[in-house]
Amino acid sequence: MNRQLLFSRRRFFTTGAAALGFPTIVPSSIFAKAGRPAPSDRITVGAIGWGTIAGDWTPSFLNHDKCQVVAVADPMKEYGHYGYDGKETGGREAGKKIIDAHYSQSANKPVKACTAYADFREMMEKEDLDAVQISTPDHWHAYMAIYAARKGKHIYGQKPLALNIGEGRLMSDEITKAGVTWQTGSQQRSEIYFHMACEMVRNNRIGKLNRVRVGLPGGHSNWNGMADQTAPAPIPADFDFDLWLGPAEQIDYRPALLPLNWRHNFNFSGGLITDFGAHHIDIAQWGMGTEHTGPLELKNVTGKLDSTALYNTASEFNFECVYENGVTLHVASPDRALLPEIEASQKAAGSKKPFDHVGILFEGDSGKWIYVNRGKISASDPAILREKITPSELHLYESRDHTDNFLSSIYDGKPTAAPIEVSHRSITVAHLANIALRSGSASLKWNPQTEEITGNEAASKLLSKEWRKPWAL
Repeated sequence: MNRQLLFSRRRFFTTGAAALGFPTIVPSSIFAKAGRPAPSDRITVGAIGWGTIAGDWTPSFLNHDKCQVVAVADPMKEYGHYGYDGKETGGREAGKKIIDAHYSQSANKPVKACTAYADFREMMEKEDLDAVQISTPDHWHAYMAIYAARKGKHIYGQKPLALNIGEGRLMSDEITKAGVTWQTGSQQRSEIYFHMACEMVRNNRIGKLNRVRVGLPGGHSNWNGMADQTAPAPIPADFDFDLWLGPAEQIDYRPALLPLNWRHNFNFSGGLITDFGAHHIDIAQWGMGTEHTGPLELKNVTGKLDSTALYNTASEFNFECVYENGVTLHVASPDRALLPEIEASQKAAGSKKPFDHVGILFEGDSGKWIYVNRGKISASDPAILREKITPSELHLYESRDHTDNFLSSIYDGKPTAAPIEVSHRSITVAHLANIALRSGSASLKWNPQTEEITGNEAASKLLSKEWRKPWAL
């Protein structure tokens, strides 16, 4: 099939048709072919941002026959201290080398060599892209997602979805309006144990759900090994720091923030509450059946943060969310009160194996529970996990490969495992906790329909944030 015809038609159906109010219709000829798709039929992908997350997840695109990564954009040319061990190399040239090296030895031969750009906008103008993967700091997610959606690009956007609730709402509305395929990088929705736990809870395997406990990591990790270098410093060569800042507030370059440690500063992220909360709170909402709404109230909010420090996000936190269905969601870092309660629940059930410091515990009637974390699942009675879900019961969306799910959805027009509105609702819970902590509020009243905080003006001001000029859409 002629590639230009295939994708120009798809762009009409995913943008023009949506604008006219027609349902999304996407050709699926790629699936009618046997074996590996021809290069002309592959989805072309541009990687925006090449750092820790891109290095971890781009291989899932490189190894996939349905696509080819043809370009990478990052304001840093090449720089060390990346990765969770601080020993990897990031930047656009590092990404280009990895991409070209992969395809040079792959049976999935590329259409062209990868091209590196400093500015993602130049990449989007010059490259014939069908999709983008956004793997940047959180403060860029909304701008880039909206920019890409308005150009008809399908988007794989890393979590946490947005920097604040206002940006998340704007993103969800714009993606829906554009009619493009969206997948949030909440890959736990494509992992079997999380799906299994949520499906069992939703089908009352532990009776009526009463409470969900979520344990998240705490602290301020020194991933780049430069946490002590907090003073302004000369900007590294071949790094457009002003472009890296983009819509965020102006701040001097500091090695303590770059790379990856920016996650501990509210100018760029929401700390570990949003970083890991984007995963585990999302699973909690999935199991509760509240993925299209949110809590009515946050209460008993406590934490530890220093608003004057460079790392000003919460290193410790504890909060409870009350939902309309009567379920309470309790979220805490290991430093707070949640873990002893989780361990007490497990010991009361006679379990000899301790829980991890993170994970999700669903609690139902008569002491029944299901605990799930990455690669682990357990229950108050092992028989709970052996009981099959019958055909007449509720079956949750099933995906076993998050990247394949995204690429397949581009062709068949079906929803992905982690659609944007669901991700917005999940990360809103984490944002509300940060808002409570930053405004010094022990509780918040939240209206999930209007997405407004009631009776707290100081907290309401933190729902959104103005972008630095001249950045605007």
